[in-house]
Amino acid sequence: MMKLATVILSFVAFMLSSSSFAQCDSIANSCQAHIAEHYISDGQVYRSLLSGDDVAEFQTTLFGGNTYRIAVCSGINDSNLIFRLSDQEHNLLFSNTDYDKAPYWDFYVENTMSVSIEVLLDSTRKDSGCAVVVIGFKK
Repeated sequence: MMKLATVILSFVAFMLSSSSFAQCDSIANSCQAHIAEHYISDGQVYRSLLSGDDVAEFQTTLFGGNTYRIAVCSGINDSNLIFRLSDQEHNLLFSNTDYDKAPYWDFYVENTMSVSIEVLLDSTRKDSGCAVVVIGFKK
């Protein structure tokens, strides 16, 4: 009897996590719309399930001489996420809180640099959800 309960609980947990990742796939597809026709996706979709004060951190390299668009999405409405871009020394380069929580921003990168993208939910709009980050570079 105990084994049956364990199997049922495992199945329910698997189904809930699969449903969450399916939701992330849907959000990722809609977030790609922010990578307009003038940008090419870098092929990566960064995702994280967030709740409360969770912060997701993604690392990437931006190559000098390029203009990048970084878009963040959570759900069907824009501006549910706060994102910050920092260099390797943790110097803040950009925060969308300074721009009415814009869902995307364009960056010209003069020199190649490794950056950190931190994403968290705007607690006044959402208390949990899937955070998606997509990056494109100008054609």
